Amino acid sequence: MNGVTHQAGLVLRAEGLGKEYRLYDSPRQRLASLLTGKASHRSQWALRDVSFELRRGQCLGVIGDNGAGKSTLLKLIAGTLKPTAGSLTQAGRVTAILELGAGFHPEFSGRDNLFFGGSLIGIGQAQMKQLQDSIIEFSELGEAIDRPVKTYSSGMVVRLAFALVTAVEPDVLIVDEALAVGDQHFQKKCVERIEAFRENGCTILFCSHSLYHVRQLCDAALWLDGGKQRAWGPTERVLAGYESHVREQNQIGNVKPAGTLETAGDGADAQQRPAALASERRGAILSVNVAGLGAGQPPLLAGPDLKVEIVAQLAEGEQPHMGVMLEQSHGVGITVAATHADRTAPIRGADGLWRATVTFPDLPLHSGEFVLSAYLADSKGLVIYDEWHHCTFFAWEVPSLVPGLLQLPHRWD
Repeated sequence: MNGVTHQAGLVLRAEGLGKEYRLYDSPRQRLASLLTGKASHRSQWALRDVSFELRRGQCLGVIGDNGAGKSTLLKLIAGTLKPTAGSLTQAGRVTAILELGAGFHPEFSGRDNLFFGGSLIGIGQAQMKQLQDSIIEFSELGEAIDRPVKTYSSGMVVRLAFALVTAVEPDVLIVDEALAVGDQHFQKKCVERIEAFRENGCTILFCSHSLYHVRQLCDAALWLDGGKQRAWGPTERVLAGYESHVREQNQIGNVKPAGTLETAGDGADAQQRPAALASERRGAILSVNVAGLGAGQPPLLAGPDLKVEIVAQLAEGEQPHMGVMLEQSHGVGITVAATHADRTAPIRGADGLWRATVTFPDLPLHSGEFVLSAYLADSKGLVIYDEWHHCTFFAWEVPSLVPGLLQLPHRWD
């Protein structure tokens, strides 16, 4: 299945890749099929006819609905499954972050599991002796490293597992939703290590429901749907097609859009959050204020400008970033403004709180009802510390003789 590619810089190539599962109604039927050689199964293709290439230093985002075949693809590349059809060629060391901690022995100590788990991913005893101190330091487990893993919390297991599997930089790194677990502080460390790998030329496959992170990390995307390849190419082009598909599904099922980042807060409709609640996390939005909102439900925006101020609290020693998303009230996206994308940053006041204000001058929208969401991110804009989803609804009225959502700058010749 696997071989070294000969094209310069080519690290991974899948051609017509497919995985079939044979389903039998009973164990007796399976046995009869083995003994007689007569096929009596039902065929279920988890993945079919998937083809793409990845070169050194590229990051591929794998997207799709639940059951689309994403995890199956990653397991085929990791070598934990064998393909039924097609071919897969790869060069160099492959490390997969699929089920963190799945290979640990609960009775062994964390330190013993480093040697045990390391042997499973190709790290020998001698090399592990050199690496163990840095792994333990990254995991931040301290003296707990010599306790049995069965006494660890799920977060401690995640810390140890991630530190282990990323102790040696691979040629290909496979990440399957691993960043969705653990606290915000450790998520940030994980993202920074993945970013460092990429900058050093590591090829990455990143599977996530967070389209935000796919946009930030990936320069290419692969969209799977029902086990089949719908699109592969530049990230924005593929995500545009997928988001259109998601909007259609949402209109049919009236469900929350995919890729939305959940946050544990006291309600997204709140305009203010107590500082005591914010102190429980690494960073939190305290308030979102829109200038010039009048009466009515939703309130009417009075002036020509949309001006939004975000106030946030953050742990010491870090420069955060903030963002605002503007949508129609029924969830059709219009625009996003983010400080890291615009190469600016929030300012910290004398009270220790961070503030940023964004203004959309001479709002070009036609009359309608709209909604804002606010985001607080880390210093690179990758880890979302807090999100106020659909926190402020407002109405906008402007005379217009033509239909549409907004008035784009234009000229007639």
